[in-house]
Amino acid sequence: MNDPYENLANAIVLSAVEDYREILQRLSLHPEKEVYLQDKASLERFFRSGWFGVLTRVDPEMLICKLCAEVA
Repeated sequence: MNDPYENLANAIVLSAVEDYREILQRLSLHPEKEVYLQDKASLERFFRSGWFGVLTRVDPEMLICKLCAEVA
């Protein structure tokens, strides 16, 4: 049986991952856009936060690297 709290945690993480992918795509087209740089930094702070560590056991640095490699 699926734990509803685990499902919620996974949904929060997945949403942040999708947002980060979108920001990276936008930055690849408009690297000077300050709002995109701020959004990227905000998501990276989330990935490195204690709250992220509560939600998942995924290594944040590995996740950031893999997502960046998708755009490169």
